[in-house]
Amino acid sequence: MASVTLRLWQQILAQVRQRDGDIVKPWFNSLEAAQLENGVLEIRARSASHVRYLRQQATEAFTRSAQEVTGHLVGVRFVAAGSDSAEPAPNEFAQESSGHPSLKEDYVFDSFVVGPCNRLAHAACVAVSESPGHAYNPLFLHGSVGLGKTHLLQAVGHEVLRQQPAAKVLFLTCETFIRHFIQGVENGDLHNFRYRYRHVDVIMIDDIHFLADRESSQEEFFHTFNTLYQAHKQIILTADSAPSQIPSLEQRLTSRFNWGLVARIDRPAYETRVAIVHKKAHLRGLKVPDDVVCFIATKVDSNTRELEGALTKVAGWAAINGGTITLEIAKQALADPDTAQTREVSIQQIFDAITARFNVRLADLQGKKRTKSIAYPRQVCMHLARHLTRHSLEEIGGYFGGRDHTTVLHAVRTIERQRRQDARLQAVLEEVCRSFGAVGLDQSKYVTEVSREPVS
Repeated sequence: MASVTLRLWQQILAQVRQRDGDIVKPWFNSLEAAQLENGVLEIRARSASHVRYLRQQATEAFTRSAQEVTGHLVGVRFVAAGSDSAEPAPNEFAQESSGHPSLKEDYVFDSFVVGPCNRLAHAACVAVSESPGHAYNPLFLHGSVGLGKTHLLQAVGHEVLRQQPAAKVLFLTCETFIRHFIQGVENGDLHNFRYRYRHVDVIMIDDIHFLADRESSQEEFFHTFNTLYQAHKQIILTADSAPSQIPSLEQRLTSRFNWGLVARIDRPAYETRVAIVHKKAHLRGLKVPDDVVCFIATKVDSNTRELEGALTKVAGWAAINGGTITLEIAKQALADPDTAQTREVSIQQIFDAITARFNVRLADLQGKKRTKSIAYPRQVCMHLARHLTRHSLEEIGGYFGGRDHTTVLHAVRTIERQRRQDARLQAVLEEVCRSFGAVGLDQSKYVTEVSREPVS
C-alpha cells in the first residue's frame, strides 16, 4: 500500500477542475486520496450519493488526470468514508440497468431555473410529480435542444422516488426503447420486454420523435402507451417539436400524445439566462462577479447547455491565468479569433435556405420520399447541418424524420465527394452559405474547413 502525498492529490484535483469543470461540484473539496495500490488510486468521498455521482460522471476525468500527474497507467476507485463499497442497492428502474440511463443527481427541481420560457412546463412537471397518473397524463414537453426537457423529466423521477421510494420509475431515451424492442424480436423475448415496459408507475421517454419512420416500434409503443394509460400510470414524453409536427408519426399516436398537456419550452430571455448562469456558478462553487454573469448571458443567447459551456470555458481560462474570474478573463475566454462575432446557424435556417433554393417542401425533406429531386437536397441539407451547426449526427437525423445517424453520415460523405468533383455543387453550397451572412457567418472559413476535411 502506498500513500498519496497532499501535493500530488492537489495537482490531480486541479487538473480535473481545469479540464473538466462542467462535472466539478463544491463538495469535491472534501474528497480525499486514500491510497495508491496495485495501480489503483482509491478516492474517498463522504457519502454514497457522492460516490454514485463520481462513478457515473467523473471516472474518466479523474483517471486521465491521475495518469498525467503521476506519469503512470493508473485507474481510480471511489469509496465512501468507512466503507469499501459505497454503492447502495439501486432502484431497479431508476438507476442504470440494461442500457437505461440513470437519473442524474443534479437534475432536480431545485437546480432548474424557471422563467417565462418554461413556466408552464415546470409547473406541469411539479404537478405530475405530486400526483403521477392523475394531474396531466400524458405530459408532452417539446422545444429545441438544450432547453431543459431532460432536466425536467429527471426532476419528476427524483421527486416521485423521494415521495414513493418503492415506485417503479423508468427513464430512457427513445433510441433505447427501439433498441430493446429490436433485441426482443431477435431473441424471441418480447414477453419480458413488454413486462418491463408495461409494469411501471412512471415512464419517461426522451426524444420520442425518433419513433418517426419506425413502423414496428410505433406499433409496439402504441400498445405500451394504451396499457399504461388505462392503468392510470404516468407517461411523460419529450420531443423537438409538437406531436402534430413530427413527420411520419402515426395519427393514432399523435392523437394520444395530445390527450394530456402539451407544453412548449422556448429559448430563455436575458433575465432567465442571467439566473441560469448564477445558478450554475453556485452549484459549482464558483465566485462569478455580476458583470461577468451579465456578459455571459449577453454573449450566449441560445440555450442552457451553451450557457453552461461558456461558464466552463471562463472558469477554465481563469484557472490557467491565476484563478480569479474577471470580466477581462471572460472576454478573452469567449473571444475565439476564428469565431468572433459569429453566431451558429440554426437547422431551421438551413431548412429555409434549401427549400427555397431547390423548390422543395420541408415535409418532403423530413418525409420518406427517396426520389432524386428530394434525396439530393436532403443530403445537401444534412451536409450543411453537419458543418454549420454543433448538432451531433443523431440530433441531425432527428430533424430529418428520425433518421439514423448512419444515414446522415452517408449524406455528409456523399455531398463532400461530389463537392470536390462538381464545381456547380460547390457554387450552390457557397451561395447558400452566403445567404446566412446576416448572422455574421464567416463563409470563407467554412469553405476552407470543408476543403481540408478528409473523406473516409
